[in-house]
Amino acid sequence: MYEPRFPEVDAAVMIQVKHIADMGAYVSLLEYNNIEGMILFSELSRRRIRSISSLIKVGRQEPAIVLRVDRDKGYIDLSKRRVSEEEAHSCEDRYNKSKLVHSIMRHVAETLGVDLEPLYQRIGWPLYRKYGHAFEAFKLIVADPDAILDALTYEEKETGPDGQEVTKVVPAVTPEVKDALVKNIRRRMTPQPLKIRADIEMKCFQFDGVLHIKQAMRKAEAAGNDNCPVKIKLVAPPLYVLTTQTLDKDQGISVLTDAIKACTAEIEKHKGKLIVKEAPRAVSEREDKLFNEHIETLNEQNAEVDGDNESEEEEDTGMGDIDITNSGVSVD
Repeated sequence: MYEPRFPEVDAAVMIQVKHIADMGAYVSLLEYNNIEGMILFSELSRRRIRSISSLIKVGRQEPAIVLRVDRDKGYIDLSKRRVSEEEAHSCEDRYNKSKLVHSIMRHVAETLGVDLEPLYQRIGWPLYRKYGHAFEAFKLIVADPDAILDALTYEEKETGPDGQEVTKVVPAVTPEVKDALVKNIRRRMTPQPLKIRADIEMKCFQFDGVLHIKQAMRKAEAAGNDNCPVKIKLVAPPLYVLTTQTLDKDQGISVLTDAIKACTAEIEKHKGKLIVKEAPRAVSEREDKLFNEHIETLNEQNAEVDGDNESEEEEDTGMGDIDITNSGVSVD
């Protein structure tokens, strides 16, 4: 993934445990072409080790600190116990970004039928050097690919007519590579709107309480804006749900919080009450799908109840039509 073949000493790297030996665990460095390293048992934990299996397992991926690098022999010693919480978080974040960059680069190479390493030499590694991480450059490419990719060049050596070697500076990105790269980056990295949701209970037992609740709902929706439109929907009395979609999670939560405040102020003017059951938070697609299925189930149940009521009313026809004249009943 990176231009240096070996990591630096004291760097946090992402490793995967391959097998456990008598002295320690053999691991592969996922960011450095899966080269082999070793974690001695003494470097697994600061505490007394009672069970090796509870500390390290084959197949597990986790951060480790580089202790020693023998570049000639290819030996790398690592430590798990010296990784701080901050270093672990930073390492995992960097690895996830690098993995996405690598996936995009590899897909472009496979699509065009070219070798991956030259793509890294001309595009990936120069972007790492210039932007700190190619992921940051890829984010900019989503909006303005020309500004990032057209600036990349590399030196190409060729033999001139006089037999002398000439160095030429040429564009690093061909139109074919640029087209494939931009398509993949936009498909994988275009931000998707987040759905923010809050669940509330709202009641008003005053005369025209329903109208007061509807007015409070309108106040909640008015708290939204073009970037974060607010919608409020009845789930089942007295439960309501407020939602918005936005690219900015913090802004979405803030807008829904303001919507709840506006709704609360309006309903309390009419001696109603609003209780926040679930505060504004981002919900996953799965959570949203389950919630929508729950609403559909409630609607179906309500429809069945309404249908039963109508059937009962139709069947309850009292005594029916009686022919009094032929019934044998005397009417004076």
